[in-house]
Amino acid sequence: MATILSLSNVSKSFAGRPAIEGVDLSIPADAYVSLLGASGSGKTTLLRLIAGFDEPETGTITFEGTRLDGRPAHERGIGFVFQNFALFPHLNVRDNVAFGLTHRTVNPVRDEAKRAAMVAEAIEMVGLKGLEQRSVTQISGGQRQRVALARTLVTRPKLVLLDEPLGALDAHLRARMRDELRQIRRDLGVTFLHVTGSETEALAMGDRLVVLDAGRVGQFAAPADVYAEPASPGVARYLNAFNLLPGRLDGTAFRTEAGLLAMDTASLRSGHEAPVYAIRHDCIAVRAPATEMADDEAGLSARFLASEYSGASVLSFFALDDGRIVEVEEHLSRGEPQRLEADARYALSWKRRDALVFA
Repeated sequence: MATILSLSNVSKSFAGRPAIEGVDLSIPADAYVSLLGASGSGKTTLLRLIAGFDEPETGTITFEGTRLDGRPAHERGIGFVFQNFALFPHLNVRDNVAFGLTHRTVNPVRDEAKRAAMVAEAIEMVGLKGLEQRSVTQISGGQRQRVALARTLVTRPKLVLLDEPLGALDAHLRARMRDELRQIRRDLGVTFLHVTGSETEALAMGDRLVVLDAGRVGQFAAPADVYAEPASPGVARYLNAFNLLPGRLDGTAFRTEAGLLAMDTASLRSGHEAPVYAIRHDCIAVRAPATEMADDEAGLSARFLASEYSGASVLSFFALDDGRIVEVEEHLSRGEPQRLEADARYALSWKRRDALVFA
């Protein structure tokens, strides 16, 4: 797959504190790439460096074979959709979309007929035909998001940067706009680089997923591969789907403060300083406290605290003997959820092959 954007050893700090450190990244053309990370992990900083709003202290950024670092933002040919949409409230939908074509420094579109045709095409592309004369203060949040997208797409960039574009929308609109953004990108054949702090959004949107961990690329792979095989405890933590139990290797087992966990040698992932045992929420079974584990299982005793119902699943919280909380996800498609008694003890068990041991 051809590469449209490359970053090599890119670093940036603020007030002496690193925000991005030694980032190497190759973004493929004609792809939807999600960029996931916690607050402060460097997501927005990385986007701003690519867009040209900030400059890297080290490294190079190359777009379609041309170096971008040192070039002004308006000369980079890259689109940017802001989290707050950054629309002009005194302009209607059509004039907001046309603004960039009219006022850009490089190749402004002066011909009114040509500009009108380009604007009409972009507005129809995002499903806003018929709202051209409407003030952007008189349309919904989802429609404003589409106006912001149309204003970017009308300039026909080959790369569009989206900084948490769904963050200002309610849950229903976010779900709908996820599908629409993916469809628009496929229709245009451009590359979207979509920054988000939501693991659900990142996994659902991207053909590829970048996970930033403390200013560095923790993993870059297909979303299904990242979810099944996070490369580090940091990546697993950002997915919000794993229980992470610290401890140490003890022969062929892993010793935690809550007990000894059997493990397979195939589960071991070397090269990590602080040993961690990781098991996904939905891989854990809840059983009666006296239940014996099979030879291919591992588990711990825990006290049930509470459950949260989320529609398609139930998330239950258990306290281990060391006070650490373990989360168990039970999908309702598998049947009625178990009835658990508060403060009662249960055996939590899982297949040893489902665990990941970082050591």
